[in-house]
Amino acid sequence: MAACDALLDLCSTCLGRRRLLHFSALETLLFAFLEVQRSSILISLSTGDDVNFASLRIVFQKGKLPVLLLNAATILINTCNIEQLRKILSNLSECFSVSLKEVWREAHKKMLNGDLLGAGQGMNLYFSNITISNLAESIFRLSINADQFAVLMYSNNDERRIFWFSEGDFKHFILSQWEVLPCVVRRSLSASLEVDEIFTSFMQSLCFKDSFPSVLSSILQDLTSCLPIDSDELDILNFLMEVRNKLGCPLTNEQDIRVLRTDNQLKQEVRFFQENLGSCRVRTPHILCLDDILKCQEAYNDGYTVALRGMEFHFERLAFIVDRLASIFGQPSAGANVYLTPPHSQGLARHYDDHCVFVCQIFGSKQWKIFSRSNGQLPRLYDPCNILNNETIDDARDCHHFLLNEGDVLYIPRGFPHEASTHYDKQDGSVGFSLHLTLGVEVEPPFEWEGFMHVALFSWNRTQFRRHPSFKSLSEILNVMSIRLLHIVIGLIGNFDPTFRKACLVAAAALQSDTNSWLDLCQRTTFSNLIDQISSQSSFWEALKSVAVTIERNEDPFQRIRWLRHLNQERENVEGQDWDSDVGSAGIKDMFSVYVEHKEMAESVFMDMKSKFCSEASYDNVTANYMILHEKYKEVRKQYMKGMLSLHSV
Repeated sequence: MAACDALLDLCSTCLGRRRLLHFSALETLLFAFLEVQRSSILISLSTGDDVNFASLRIVFQKGKLPVLLLNAATILINTCNIEQLRKILSNLSECFSVSLKEVWREAHKKMLNGDLLGAGQGMNLYFSNITISNLAESIFRLSINADQFAVLMYSNNDERRIFWFSEGDFKHFILSQWEVLPCVVRRSLSASLEVDEIFTSFMQSLCFKDSFPSVLSSILQDLTSCLPIDSDELDILNFLMEVRNKLGCPLTNEQDIRVLRTDNQLKQEVRFFQENLGSCRVRTPHILCLDDILKCQEAYNDGYTVALRGMEFHFERLAFIVDRLASIFGQPSAGANVYLTPPHSQGLARHYDDHCVFVCQIFGSKQWKIFSRSNGQLPRLYDPCNILNNETIDDARDCHHFLLNEGDVLYIPRGFPHEASTHYDKQDGSVGFSLHLTLGVEVEPPFEWEGFMHVALFSWNRTQFRRHPSFKSLSEILNVMSIRLLHIVIGLIGNFDPTFRKACLVAAAALQSDTNSWLDLCQRTTFSNLIDQISSQSSFWEALKSVAVTIERNEDPFQRIRWLRHLNQERENVEGQDWDSDVGSAGIKDMFSVYVEHKEMAESVFMDMKSKFCSEASYDNVTANYMILHEKYKEVRKQYMKGMLSLHSV
């Protein structure tokens, strides 16, 4: 009895102060919760008059002590920093996560069904202070430091086997087709996709061929929304702070799921869900409730494609494949979408993507049309990708037709317009519908070759100036602005030189044990060529004009490369490198005015720095800093992936 009273006092103190009193208090609460009889059974969710996702609180049938322990533990977990989370005993964290997920699964079902208690209901129940988002955040946080893919043990050779590349095939692909030409890899007749160990687990987690797509609704009910994380967010706890009232919600229309078809006459996309979604009592805009999910089956029967984004955050097998794919192409992360298309139908209208994709045909077959890229420039990630007007493309000119059958993989480089429809000929024994998996390789700005050259300039400048500039002397202002103007020059060259936009594979080459491999030599050659481009194509006056125009629009001329701040270690401030400082706003205008006032002297300093940079920049030194940046991005994206996987309720 005394022990219970002590635990109640500890819970009350934690709930009252809402902060981590001492790390041992958290472990005490976790141990206590696992030891007490967990007689409290989740029966519903409660809300007040304002019915929205953020207001949903978990209701228990009985058991004051377990509920108080759970309440206090979630508060403490959600105030831990990364280091404190890492110190929690792994067995304790794992056991407590299992308990949280039991509550989470039940809460997820209640939320989806709209099974809510209104004000004044549930007189003999315990209304906790734990919201759906509180619970989801605790589960997410406890997964951040968990071992990923612990049960998926494959050799490095299996990475390329996912796409059936031998070393020779992969070399040919990189040198001849990567970001240049579409191609298809046909599945060997001696091996069927069903028995391939890479995809078997994922397919089994979805369904079997004879029951699909009738199980669509049950699959959708198990999925949780994957909230978007900013491209340059490198603090997972900051992300959690921003989504604190949204984490754990069901699928969100147009974000996680799209239900659409292309009108054959108008060649335009038609959305199944309009502004008002279903009759769900949780009135948060665009969130799908059970009624809406059940309508997805109806939509499919009416010819609509069901497209699901972020599938790597729901299925560990896919997460493994996507992680390997990212490593192959030297990127911190990749993505996976699934498309289910009924017979005689087209989902997305003709369009192009801002990232390269590998289309893996899982079930059925699909007819693809791929058109030539309209220009030689690769589209950048996050550039507007408009659905294309069919009149702007001649169907008969430079159109490649590919019929994908089960097990085939189609590669489509970014920027190539394409469209796909289910196979019309049933004489070949086709199942009629199509299920394909699209694996996307997204190239974030730091990991294009332009990004690598920005890192090169950053790295070289770090070796030249090791003290914080005062910005008081003219020479310091000229040095700082000349370095920044060189960054602008790199961006301007990248606007017309296609190589600057290509994916940088330095991280992929760095993972190979042979430093003299063909891939490493290719990267070194590209770096040397781009240095030559900067040396010969740099225009001081064009860069100066670009900065002036941007400042006149009251915009930050260096916004595009703010990600360089992630290379500052311990907030060191090297001359021209402090991308977090106020120099980027009013200060930059003042410095630019001084720079323009002494433009002849400024041009001389600029040309001198450009010459020194181009002659002294070292590929190996750049690679070291580039890999630091790459690992920072990769770490946060893996933390995000592990957190989202932990919320998958299957």
